[in-house]
Amino acid sequence: MALRKKSDSGSKRILKEKVVQIYERFFQGEDVLQDNPNFWDELFLLKPNIAHLEAEVQKLNGEQILQLKPHINRFFAECIKTLSHEHHIRILYALQTLSALTSSMYKKSYGDCGFDIINILMGFDIAEKRMHQLLNHCNDFLVGDWPNSLKSICLKLLLIIVTGTDNVSQNTLLEYLMMDSILDTLMKLLCNSNTRLKFGYDVIMLLTLLVNYRKYESANPYVVKLSILDNELALNGYGLVITHSLAKFCQQFALHQQEPQSVKWFTSLTSIVGNIFVSEDDNTRSQQIRANTGILLALYEIVHLNRNFVTVLAHTQNDIGVESALIDKSETNPPSTDAAVVPTEASSSSEPLNLLITVFQYCSIVMQDTKSEESNNNVKLCFIILTCITEDQYANSLMHDLHLLYKVQLFRMPMRHRQVTQEKSSQPLAATLLDLLTEFMMSHMMKRLPLELYLQCVGIVHRLICYQKKCTIRINYNWKELWEALIMLLKFLLTNENHLSKKINIFNLALQVINIFNLFITYGDTFLASPRSYDLLYYEIIRMHMVFENLYTLAFKYSSIDGDLKDSISKLISSLINVRAIINHFSPKIEKWMGEHSYSTPTEDEILEILRKNYDSLTLKLLDSLDQYERYSEKPYHTSFFTSLVRNVVIDTKQNIDYINLDLQTVLKEFSSIS
Repeated sequence: MALRKKSDSGSKRILKEKVVQIYERFFQGEDVLQDNPNFWDELFLLKPNIAHLEAEVQKLNGEQILQLKPHINRFFAECIKTLSHEHHIRILYALQTLSALTSSMYKKSYGDCGFDIINILMGFDIAEKRMHQLLNHCNDFLVGDWPNSLKSICLKLLLIIVTGTDNVSQNTLLEYLMMDSILDTLMKLLCNSNTRLKFGYDVIMLLTLLVNYRKYESANPYVVKLSILDNELALNGYGLVITHSLAKFCQQFALHQQEPQSVKWFTSLTSIVGNIFVSEDDNTRSQQIRANTGILLALYEIVHLNRNFVTVLAHTQNDIGVESALIDKSETNPPSTDAAVVPTEASSSSEPLNLLITVFQYCSIVMQDTKSEESNNNVKLCFIILTCITEDQYANSLMHDLHLLYKVQLFRMPMRHRQVTQEKSSQPLAATLLDLLTEFMMSHMMKRLPLELYLQCVGIVHRLICYQKKCTIRINYNWKELWEALIMLLKFLLTNENHLSKKINIFNLALQVINIFNLFITYGDTFLASPRSYDLLYYEIIRMHMVFENLYTLAFKYSSIDGDLKDSISKLISSLINVRAIINHFSPKIEKWMGEHSYSTPTEDEILEILRKNYDSLTLKLLDSLDQYERYSEKPYHTSFFTSLVRNVVIDTKQNIDYINLDLQTVLKEFSSIS
């Protein structure tokens, strides 16, 4: 097929700017150098018309693009060559042109054109050299004494390259970024407070997507280097960017909560009708939650890969202007002398923030709604991050440090059957995390039970208690709230057994819950704050004995049925032995006491006294491996989840890249100030 012909414009031609005429001639296959040997020098003095350049590329079909390959190769090469020019405006225009050309070719490659983007942009034989030159220029621009506008468009170009294909692992251009790593450059941008404030988000997103390039197939240098990174300034800068993004979301939610509730009657009405109409607020929040997926993914990667980052989690951070009314810092006790606290680089009128606190607050918001796919994925990623944190020894030591007490506002879902609880006093972060997990358990008992999220939630509780048992740490915590939540969860599973058992393995979840009770029963004396707490544990078990008895009966009923559930059921029956021993041992003692007294209902203190007098005659079995758990592993259990998640982040990032709107007057001022 011949190249696209010139269009006849009729008797009267519309005047077009010179750069537009050049684009049209170029993509029609004309020899633009024939009449003007200085063509390339003159082209990059003209302000690019990005929209028209992209439109010209979109008009081409696959065969035309292949015929224009030598011209496009030359165009791409001249853009890179111009990046060495001494004239700053030429450099800026060349970068913009590179961005538009690369973006346009990626878009064309999505369809049925069937060309290789490396071959079309550069040619296979020279591609490595071209990309090496381009990346060298990018490194120079980003860390050198160059205007911010140039740094910005340079980062946008790199983001265009990285987000070229929805599946980042199929993006062949990224092989060259693996050969010429830009990690050190990105870390330098995070170390500097000025560049971090301006470009931190783009840097974090760029690095996160590079980390996910073929990480399951081959050795990714970004994974390797990020895992051993020990630059304290860079790691702290990484944490500051994440803190700022999540804290901004929390602030907006808190402000929304404080608005007058004059439309509550309408909300109630729509609920009665059956939620026929989709709430605009719900759609907006769903979009905001999805927008935060990228920054959460960045947090996951650094927490999962780099143990040095754990020290950043409890750092006080205040060099970014973030309001922190969410944290009553006046209630914060001074940190212990061995706590890792990094001095901040710049003073700020706002109160300092803490990344771990911000994550807890963010989780308390997003976990209120798990019905949409975006929300469910977001909560799952939050729980995976918390799982990684609670498996780390140092992170646990920070969260359980009795000298690091914080008063943290967690957001709770409004529910009719419960009253607003009194505000929590200052407590260790481990206690705040337990509050968060208890809240999730109590607020998501629905027929479409989010089983995976419950397993993750209970698993995090298990890890916290295992650490407390291992290190004999006694935090002053109201464990009754946790026990009640766990028992209510078991009761819900029993009540809805007919419906739930057809869809999910409720016995595995029940087993995890009973194992937590067994940890308290067997080792509670090593980490509970007082003997009374241990007594209250037995009191709750006896008070709710019918739940445990019914669970045993249900498991026994299903035990004779062969199938995938048999192993979970067998383990559940065995795990109930001590709980049932407690019930069978103390119930007759209580009944006997009631028979000896004129009134039939003993008080809580009277039952506790009965328990204390009869501990010695109680026989319990020492169960194995109660404090053991399978450590988190991304591969193979979560590979499909993260592949899908990264794809969504790529799509969203690509949609938000804006490399066109640069104010020329501002750019000229920046360049003049530099020179």
